[in-house]
Amino acid sequence: MEPQHVIATYIIETSLPLQHAAEVLAGEQSTGTFVRVERESDDLRARFAAQVESIREVPLTGSAPLPGAIGDPSLRRRAVLRLRFPLGNFGPSLPNLLAAVAGNLFEIKELAAIRLIDLDLPSAFAERYPGPAFGIEGTRRLMGRPHGTMIGTIVKPSIGLSPADLAEVVGQLAEAGIDFIKDDELQGNGPSAPLAERVRAVMPVLERYADRTGRKPMYAFNITDDIGRLEANHDLVVAAGGTAVMACINLLGIPGLEFLRRHSEVPIHGHRAMFGSFGRSDQVGIGFRAWQKLARLAGADHLHTNGISNKFYETDDQVLDSIAAVREPLLSLAPTVPVLSSGQWAGLAHATYAAVGTTDLLVLAGGGIHGHPDGAAAGVASMREAWASAARGESADDAFSASDAIRRAAERFGPVRV
Repeated sequence: MEPQHVIATYIIETSLPLQHAAEVLAGEQSTGTFVRVERESDDLRARFAAQVESIREVPLTGSAPLPGAIGDPSLRRRAVLRLRFPLGNFGPSLPNLLAAVAGNLFEIKELAAIRLIDLDLPSAFAERYPGPAFGIEGTRRLMGRPHGTMIGTIVKPSIGLSPADLAEVVGQLAEAGIDFIKDDELQGNGPSAPLAERVRAVMPVLERYADRTGRKPMYAFNITDDIGRLEANHDLVVAAGGTAVMACINLLGIPGLEFLRRHSEVPIHGHRAMFGSFGRSDQVGIGFRAWQKLARLAGADHLHTNGISNKFYETDDQVLDSIAAVREPLLSLAPTVPVLSSGQWAGLAHATYAAVGTTDLLVLAGGGIHGHPDGAAAGVASMREAWASAARGESADDAFSASDAIRRAAERFGPVRV
């Protein structure tokens, strides 16, 4: 029989006995408050209270406790805690699920650390949330790249190009064989380069290229905005022949992404801007494994994971776990495309492929393409050649020896990762 509950997995730290702290958390996030009340009967608690599924103690990290945490620091212990929440408390509703598994719990003073790291969800969520409409298969079909690693870039400079300059850059990238281009998350609908003007400048370039070659690179216009403007922004892109839109998930919220998914006729490129504000600390927040399930259910066709040797805070192990998480099946949803970005260049292809073992990836190189010493076309060539070499089972040294574009990239970005 299908489970009618959600399992939420946390890391907690507390000076209380672990079982007691777990019960405080379970009570606060379901039927209880700081004191037993009159109508909180045993029957009600049996039906609606969150239950402690398991507690596994793990070593302390040495990180500072959360502000306001109480208790004797010498008694502090750390544990992985699994709580079982009855589905009947909130139903298959992502915002109401979040109220239960990630609501006031971050403020409980008995906890010196509290971090949601995973969610096990019943099929009722897939019945309500259809997930990606396009995923890997639809994305490959629309960009005309049925096999191999999908190679993309971000418009650079991020801000400041006129629509005419943008059109010129897009034309160069299309001629170089790029699969995917996206607006930077900083480029929304500002007065210096409004969305409508960017669409008007870019789409004729891509259509002319498609008429000549039979393949149209995918351009993900950033349509992030107030929820009431999402439909019009989307429609503007689609009416001009656009094949993707980009949304900054944490700026719209999960319900905003789901709203866009219900309307969208093209893949949604899900950017994770602001993820670090709740994902970076080991003491508080929501981990990527939990968050990506919400984003995929809400309809992200592509989802940023970062890449190895990135310019941000995540270690390679954390990045590889994020890529693996997005690739894992989730209920009955179509597979979301993992998007590798941040500091990516051709010299990382072999090490990445060795770790993930797939080309069902969209690899974005901003500086790694635009900053190539021989120009953006050579940057695209370096990425394409490096990833094709890796997929053929060749070594990084083989690729370096065979490709001028990769050798020149290494002069700027090296050394090559092996």
